[in-house]
Amino acid sequence: MDKPLNKQELVSIVADEVDLPKAKAGEVVDAVFAAIEKSLKQKQEVRLVGFGSFVTAHRKATKGRNPRTGEEIDIPASTSVRFKPGKTLKDAVS
Repeated sequence: MDKPLNKQELVSIVADEVDLPKAKAGEVVDAVFAAIEKSLKQKQEVRLVGFGSFVTAHRKATKGRNPRTGEEIDIPASTSVRFKPGKTLKDAVS
């Protein structure tokens, strides 16, 4: 497996693909990430047709057990981000 694609490499690819300077492409990538983050903070789903959907998922507080001691512990409520790939993306990587 190759090494993961980092943000700077993504910016370089975007810059080359749309013939923009790397600084401008970096601003575009940052703006896309900021728009997705802002929408998710407002509990709004982000759907990018063909690519996929980003949604927030809320997990309720619950009780759990420490596997080492058997002691009951409280697991706090949390919100996470989930990504569901679209059909075009699934087909492209399979």
